[in-house]
Amino acid sequence: MEEKVASRVLIIDDEEYVLKALVRALQDEDFEVFTAPNAEEALEMVQRHRFKVVISDERMPGMFGSELLSIISVRQPEVVKMLLTGYTSVEAAITAVNQGEVYRFLVKPWDDFELKMMIRGAIEKYDLEMKNRRLMALVRTQAYKLAHEKPARVAKGASEEQVVAALSAEEIAELMKECGIE
Repeated sequence: MEEKVASRVLIIDDEEYVLKALVRALQDEDFEVFTAPNAEEALEMVQRHRFKVVISDERMPGMFGSELLSIISVRQPEVVKMLLTGYTSVEAAITAVNQGEVYRFLVKPWDDFELKMMIRGAIEKYDLEMKNRRLMALVRTQAYKLAHEKPARVAKGASEEQVVAALSAEEIAELMKECGIE
C-alpha cells in the first residue's frame, strides 16, 4: 500500500511579515503550512518533505520565484505551483500559466478567503491527479494481464482502449470493483 501524502503547503517569500501574514491567514485550515525565506531553504525543505502545493513570491534576492518553481517541478513533478507577486505583470502571469508551470497567480495584497479557496482547489487538483495516475496504472496493469492471459481475444501490443473494448460487462464490473469504483 502506498504512503498517503499529507496536505502540506510550502510558502516561500523573502519578506518575513508576508510569511507571517500568510501563515496567520491559513491557521484554521486543515493542512500543514511550511515557510522558507529564500530559494535555498525552500529547496532543502523539498528534499525532506513531499508537498502538494508550493507558493512562491516572484521577486526574491538570488532567484525569481518562477525559476524556483521550475526547479521544484523537477524534484516533485506532481506538486501544484502558485506564484505570488506584488508586481502586476499581466505578461508574466500569462506566460507562467500558459507554460503549465503555474496553476494560479496571486497578487499582493491578497484576499484571505480567495487564498484559502485557491489552496483548497490546488490540493484537490493534486489529489485528483494522483488518484487518476493510480487508476491509470491499475488499468495498464490489468490491460497487460488481459492481453497476455487471453491472447485469442486481444492482440499483443493492443492499446488500453482496445483491451477495454474486448472486455465483457462482467469483466469491466470486476475491474471497476478492483479500482474502488462502484
